[in-house]
Amino acid sequence: MDEKDIILLEKLLDNSRMKNIELAKELNLSEGSIRYRIRRLIENKVIMRFTIDVNPKVFSVSLTGIDVEPEKLLDVLNELKKIKEIKAIYLTAGDHDIIVKIICNNSEKLKEIHKKIEKINGVKRVCPAIITEIVR
Repeated sequence: MDEKDIILLEKLLDNSRMKNIELAKELNLSEGSIRYRIRRLIENKVIMRFTIDVNPKVFSVSLTGIDVEPEKLLDVLNELKKIKEIKAIYLTAGDHDIIVKIICNNSEKLKEIHKKIEKINGVKRVCPAIITEIVR
């Protein structure tokens, strides 16, 4: 990765819908070079996916911390992967072993998902943080 790749990533982090032609102008590169760089960043797993943020006033969104028994970590991860409303799973070195991003169409469904997570063998504690507004 070079300085142009880093700038490209910063631009995409700000707006992943930015057009290649706009990126090319800003980085003083050809559009083909931008396509190549993005493809290479994807292949090298620097860019893992393109995603969206939804309005938490329309959808129920939660960043939920999960504490697990260490010997059950892989089993818990495999069970979490099966829940379609979980859009991201992060292993962390912080207050919780796992943090998941859950997006549901209503708060009742979100409560249901949290209860489902609590019942997974190896889960010790579930700590939901319901998103009420995206500030930035």
